[in-house]
Amino acid sequence: MRHLARNRRALSFRPRYHRGRHPVTMRHMNIPLSAQRIAALSSDVHCRADLELVASTGSTNADLLARLNRLTGPLLLVAEAQTAGRGRAGREWFSAPGSALTFSLAWKFMRPLAGLVGLPLAVGVAIAETLASFGIDAQLKWPNDVLRDGRKLAGILIETATVNDGGQPAIWAVVGVGLNIILPEQLVTKIGVPVAQMSDGIDRDQLMASLWRGLEQALAEFDAAGFDAFMERWNRLHAYAGQMVTIIDRGRTLHEGRAAGVDQSGRLQIDTGAGPVMVVAGDVSLRALKESGNVAVN
Repeated sequence: MRHLARNRRALSFRPRYHRGRHPVTMRHMNIPLSAQRIAALSSDVHCRADLELVASTGSTNADLLARLNRLTGPLLLVAEAQTAGRGRAGREWFSAPGSALTFSLAWKFMRPLAGLVGLPLAVGVAIAETLASFGIDAQLKWPNDVLRDGRKLAGILIETATVNDGGQPAIWAVVGVGLNIILPEQLVTKIGVPVAQMSDGIDRDQLMASLWRGLEQALAEFDAAGFDAFMERWNRLHAYAGQMVTIIDRGRTLHEGRAAGVDQSGRLQIDTGAGPVMVVAGDVSLRALKESGNVAVN
């Protein structure tokens, strides 16, 4: 494991050690992430990826996708700020320095591209289970959101590519995550929809180290066993289990019914009046329905 702090804009990454967690005060959210401390906090397990930390970049996903043909192993790229962060279907992801964790992990898989079905859901499980160790009760919204108290806390964007590796095709996935910590009021206003945050005083270095360990373990487990290893865990964390929902594609309602759970391929079962329907993840959105009047709500 190698760690490196890179300056795309001048920023000091001096290690900062404290007794226990950071004091519970907003000013500590402005303490820069430390590559050295994140690596030290991950040293109790063997992390395969190298770690790079930058002050600012456009998109960590885009950066890693551009470097895949030069990578010799997994790479975790963490940015204090992203100026062109993206969510699913190209939607913009807003963040501010010190207010979130924004990072991407490039990982080479042994299984074929078709075998990566369900990967975003598995990553969601890894994030929610890591947050639980910090006392944060997170749930999952199909297909790729992490919720807290019904509001979006984190988003997941996974992009894949096939790279020539010594004359043989190699399947890579870039797993991008944006996780809200404490958002300034002006950023919440800019986002324009209700979002979830964490409590004051979260040690971002500790949380980043734990997410790193959890993601590596999940990706290795997925490569070995596929989504089968995560299906039951995802269903236990399902935010809308048993609730009335609607599936929307570009503003058009495709299905309405009661959300059951996901199957071994990560498809969501909706029990409709005409019978069960299996929904495949794509550019579709899930919305909860108020059962009295069937009004869609975020």
